[in-house]
Amino acid sequence: MKSMKRTMVGISTALVLTTALAACGGNSNSNSNSNASGGNASQAPAANASEAPAKGSGEKVTINLWSFTDEIPNMTKKYLETHPDANVEFKTTVIATTDGAYQPALDQALAAGGKDAPDVYAAEAAFVLKYTQGDASSYAANYADLGLDDQLVKDAGIAQYSVDIGSSTDGQLKGLGYQATGGAFIYRRSIAKEVFGTDDPAAIKAEVGPGWDKFFSAAEKLKAKGYGIVSGDGDIWHAIENSSDTGWIVDGKLHIDPKREEFLDLSKKLKDNGYHNDTTDWTEAWYADMSGTGAQPIFGFFGPAWLINYTMNGQVKDTNGDWAVTEPTTGFFWGGTWLLANKDVTKDDAKKQAVADFVKWVTLDTSETGLQYYWANGTMKEGEQGTKDSVASATVMAKSNGEVPLLGGQNMFDVFVPANANASGKNLTQYDETINKLWRDQVREYTAGNKDRDNAIKTFKQQVKDQLGIDSE
Repeated sequence: MKSMKRTMVGISTALVLTTALAACGGNSNSNSNSNASGGNASQAPAANASEAPAKGSGEKVTINLWSFTDEIPNMTKKYLETHPDANVEFKTTVIATTDGAYQPALDQALAAGGKDAPDVYAAEAAFVLKYTQGDASSYAANYADLGLDDQLVKDAGIAQYSVDIGSSTDGQLKGLGYQATGGAFIYRRSIAKEVFGTDDPAAIKAEVGPGWDKFFSAAEKLKAKGYGIVSGDGDIWHAIENSSDTGWIVDGKLHIDPKREEFLDLSKKLKDNGYHNDTTDWTEAWYADMSGTGAQPIFGFFGPAWLINYTMNGQVKDTNGDWAVTEPTTGFFWGGTWLLANKDVTKDDAKKQAVADFVKWVTLDTSETGLQYYWANGTMKEGEQGTKDSVASATVMAKSNGEVPLLGGQNMFDVFVPANANASGKNLTQYDETINKLWRDQVREYTAGNKDRDNAIKTFKQQVKDQLGIDSE
């Protein structure tokens, strides 16, 4: 999933098209985000059934599909269109992540089991480890038990970070995504030319990295010309968070990786030197900096392809076409959705095959009739140019056209393929959504001068203990 906007989900019954609203444009590519605010979500699921023509003998297989946006449910329509002989129907349940509604409902349905249990279900980056490595991982089938082996993963060129996140602690692959969310540095061409004398991605890559010393050297050059390097400290947080050597929990205790602790200092450096506009991501001020209408013109943002396609694309306005991407200061990823199958589907040969075929088509099929190719090229709807996106398969991106107008026609895949390869998936925990918010709040308390450094850390540790029952090292 693309970790972008929430969706509003109304109550409907089977055989009625769900009205869950995904927040993307273009083709049926859509997006949801655990950081963004959205509409109210009903606690009851929206249900929908998509049916393939019944061909051949045998009873039609029903696949119960659970998701938190209509993104994957919409994929079933393309699947049925491209697999007319599939003797399968999809019964879809969509529950938004708003107010934390999705996970409890999914957990209850998985635990209850039976014919109404989810056969295929989605989990986003904010909580996917719970389902691949954590408390709910025992419900997920191994991809190998579905006949989806390591060779398919290798042939598709799936980024290692995505495999690591989708694998259990004993190395069994349980989930994969259909998009890749490795991050790049997205910058204004006109500002690059004025300050650095070129907008060439290779040259700008060397200006902003590798490493934060290079980044802040660039920030000083930009400041001298009246520009901020990023909009707010959130723009560097995801790069720091997901490039750290360890996650928040080590041996059952709260652990603050030195790179994450350094965020306190880097954030304060940004603020004290006026290198940013001190915005908070997902606010109007942040969006204004994408269009060049903020307090001072901003050079760039750190983010994956979905940030370009589904956030900036609607906000850049007069700066459209004045952007480019280059490899970031440090490798990282941000967001994503993983697709898992219930281990109980392996008990029935027909259902096992049906589920395996669908999961493979979404995550590992590198042909021009696989979901990955349609998604990368924005061709989900025949005869309509939709949104192009960075996909899980480097093999697919190598044969796809990633040129987009917002980037002045640059082929973004030239940057996102190595960006995906440079991301790490070994520093996540199932508690990240909660702990990240607590940490970022305390960092802002520190940079605002409301607390000193030690008290900000002390408060953070106490909040983690109070809310999650996790002691510090």
